[in-house]
Amino acid sequence: MKGDYQDLVDEISALLGAPATLENRDFRLIAFGAHDSDDDLAMDPVRTRSILTRQSTADVRSWFEAFGIARATGPVRIPAAPDAGVFRGRICLPVRYRGIVQGYVWLLDQEPGKPGPGPAALDAAMEVAQRIGVLLAEEAKAGADLSREFLAVLTAGRGWQQDMAVAALRAALGPGGDGLHAAVCVTPWPGEAPASVPGAAAVCVVPRRGGGEPGGAAGPGAGTGSGPGPEAVGEPALAVLLRLRSTDALAPALAAVARLLPRAAEATGTGGKGPAGKATGGKAAGGKATGGSAGATAVTTASATARGVTAGVADPVRGLADLHVAWEQAVAAARAAAAQPRFGPVAQWSAIGPYRMLATLAADPVDDPAARPLLTPTNRELARTAEVFLDCAGQAGRAAAALGIHRQTLYYRLARVEQLTGLDLDEGEDRLLLHMALKAARLT
Repeated sequence: MKGDYQDLVDEISALLGAPATLENRDFRLIAFGAHDSDDDLAMDPVRTRSILTRQSTADVRSWFEAFGIARATGPVRIPAAPDAGVFRGRICLPVRYRGIVQGYVWLLDQEPGKPGPGPAALDAAMEVAQRIGVLLAEEAKAGADLSREFLAVLTAGRGWQQDMAVAALRAALGPGGDGLHAAVCVTPWPGEAPASVPGAAAVCVVPRRGGGEPGGAAGPGAGTGSGPGPEAVGEPALAVLLRLRSTDALAPALAAVARLLPRAAEATGTGGKGPAGKATGGKAAGGKATGGSAGATAVTTASATARGVTAGVADPVRGLADLHVAWEQAVAAARAAAAQPRFGPVAQWSAIGPYRMLATLAADPVDDPAARPLLTPTNRELARTAEVFLDCAGQAGRAAAALGIHRQTLYYRLARVEQLTGLDLDEGEDRLLLHMALKAARLT
């Protein structure tokens, strides 16, 4: 497939008389033509970085996208901008398939005053770009065609069954199976897996079972602690295996997730509300406020509302041997995003703190006898008070300020908590038990 891309890029270079480069929609380099010019401007910093690192920075991407290339259906001329490291103007040929942008072909434009490629040559180059779009779309679709092998890895039991499933997926992926990947969980996911996900090696829909499925979170005091048992069928989830170039380059993964959320949200139609019935905030993975810059950790406001849909991104893994562990991380992160709006609709496993353990421990509903009285609807305010107090490391001043109440009111409520639970909040182990119970209740 890589050779096909190179041949098509060389064909465009010949048609337009200029070296061309091909990038996917996330500005990751796929192929580039030979540079035999002595013109120093032909290799400006932006072009050099793209070729050497095989990707562009978020700032460069944002700058080029401001010219409307993602919406364009024909060639787009972009002027030079020396301050941005673009010493020579560009011609961008959008690569589309069935109206969806798959990538971009880039060429250096002629210097001012010199004739550039004519309309006929550009039309011929766009026809080649369309052929590239078909290849890119087919490559993305190939990931969906591996859904059976991918699902087998995620649902197989431990031992020889897991080993056989991993071997089958590795054989299907070829050499790419030994590279870096990130597992992603999007839940709830209605219907079938999407036909293509940019940068995905494989996608599938995973039937979810158990009482702690993502999307069903409730805060402390929202219920009695009882709920569906392990045999209950939960919401299905979309599993995505995304290719990565390095362990610290999760931006493409988060960008792909951001594009998936609106699809699931529209299909679920839960009215722009979060899992607890509250409008969700515009935060991205890790709980940071989102912005409008491209590149990736930014999830747009439209995506962030997500209508009860959450996503989790696991830590990168090399190869497929630990893929089941990565999937568990992604599921835990999605559940944490549903439980805590501060994580935003997209949560990275590395950023969810205690929920890394709690999401595993609380696969079944929590029903600790000590905490049970506090988790009834009538004691919701007491549960919130106790949780905030424990979140503040038992510092009464901070807790009272966070709750907006007087210290004496706080002390009165904490005394009621001790009466209801039989726990002593001056004892570390009692604090730990209650804190875990309140956090785990959000996941059930």
